[in-house]
Amino acid sequence: MPPIVSVPDRRTASLTSAHWAQPELWSAAEGASGDVAMQGLGVQVALCIMQRWTPRPALVLCGPGGNGADGLVTAAQLAQVGWPVRVAVLGAGADACVGAGAGGSMTPAFAPWRGTVQTMTPAALDGAALVVDAICGTGLRGVLADAAAQMLAAAVARDIAMVAVDLPSGVVADNGLSLGAVPCVVTVTGGHKKPGHLLQPGRSLCGELVVADIHTPAWRPHQVGVDTFENGPALWRDALPTLAPSDNKYTRGHALVWGGWPTTGAARMAAMAAARVGAGLTTVVAPEAALGVYASALTSVMVQTVAGPEDLSQLLSLGRFTALLIGPGAGVGQETHARVLAMLSTGRPMVLDADALTAFERDPQVLFDAIAQHSKGACVLTPHTGEFLRLFGAAAAHAGDKLSAARAAARTSGAIVVLKGSDTVIATPHGLAIINTNAPPTLATAGAGDVLAGLVLGLLAQGMAPSLAAAAAVWLHGAAASRFGPGLLAQDLPDCIPGVLRRLARGSAQVGSRMPTN
Repeated sequence: MPPIVSVPDRRTASLTSAHWAQPELWSAAEGASGDVAMQGLGVQVALCIMQRWTPRPALVLCGPGGNGADGLVTAAQLAQVGWPVRVAVLGAGADACVGAGAGGSMTPAFAPWRGTVQTMTPAALDGAALVVDAICGTGLRGVLADAAAQMLAAAVARDIAMVAVDLPSGVVADNGLSLGAVPCVVTVTGGHKKPGHLLQPGRSLCGELVVADIHTPAWRPHQVGVDTFENGPALWRDALPTLAPSDNKYTRGHALVWGGWPTTGAARMAAMAAARVGAGLTTVVAPEAALGVYASALTSVMVQTVAGPEDLSQLLSLGRFTALLIGPGAGVGQETHARVLAMLSTGRPMVLDADALTAFERDPQVLFDAIAQHSKGACVLTPHTGEFLRLFGAAAAHAGDKLSAARAAARTSGAIVVLKGSDTVIATPHGLAIINTNAPPTLATAGAGDVLAGLVLGLLAQGMAPSLAAAAAVWLHGAAASRFGPGLLAQDLPDCIPGVLRRLARGSAQVGSRMPTN
């Protein structure tokens, strides 16, 4: 499978704390002061505040490192335009933010605040109508210590609006976990999003996220080893299948869906999604007893029956199917187990979802060995959290967070892993990850995952690279749900896909350019 190696610009890159340090080092090497970025972010926070609120008593909470220096710049900027501002800092002996960053002490060069400074205690909140959280930002190295946690909790208890500098204090920048953070109304970060801005619960705790230009030096993702990206059309739009005048239904790919029985709705929705996203031919293969249900419900999808395992193997040997899906409504018995292995043995691009994953709960290594032997990286697994834990329990527990867990699972299985949720993570065996952020809450409905599996199948059937097909399908899925709005049922999603594809085609010049593969 061709790994994603770079992006055309850096807007989609999501930088960890280690990556973020690299441009700052370059900036220093090129003669730019490290204070420039700090002052730039502090100014941007102040501008953001002035755009959203009229002048009111503001309290800026400053930690001991670079984030606190940003906060002092913000305080000075607000004071210059007449805002009533106070600054509260952690007591000299308080270990309020473990390892709060390499910024060191808050020197005048970092922060031109000339006003008074008081100790950070809940009493400092008296009279404040707005709080700026500049305690830790991305520098958190452990659980938020008591002094800072008590201050933030007191602000929440008083229902005071809070603005975070870079990241709400207590959110881990590299994985979005919360170690004592509280919700903010707005978060202003510099230059690029971090994984903690994209992954839950960090994403929700940030409130509105503003990415400010703080004039960091030019660089490209591969130069700093970026391996995490935010999902969006810029990553895969130019890799989407396109139609040529000479194309016909056979050149557009043939998708096969195993149709479960007696549960048929999941496979039907998956098949319609594959067809709507562009597969030239879609066939549901099902037991003979299910023919009447599938044939009467699917008018643009073919239905073929098989009597037993031998019939399925014979059908697969014909070679006319370009991608396969099994799982939705398939059942978790030994028959599904055997069908998965038979389908993997064809070596064709494949999607395993739902029951096809749970069928290997007791012997996951059998599945992983089959993937390694046959799929050549062209297998996509689409588990929700429960299915993921059943298949990757040990790896998931060891990883500790969603991003790491998805990466570990992809390495273990040798497949593209789509770990679903409001912050779906698409991970490759090579360690690259894409975080999706466009899924609306209305996708929390039965059958939505079956539609997603069908979208991946349809793109694979047309020859799209598996990692890009998975990323594109996840984004299209979220965009279709947003297009429909309230009252969404999973069966509504396939019919929304053409509208989303039309919008992508119309906005192609603005969406971005291709993410190369090799």
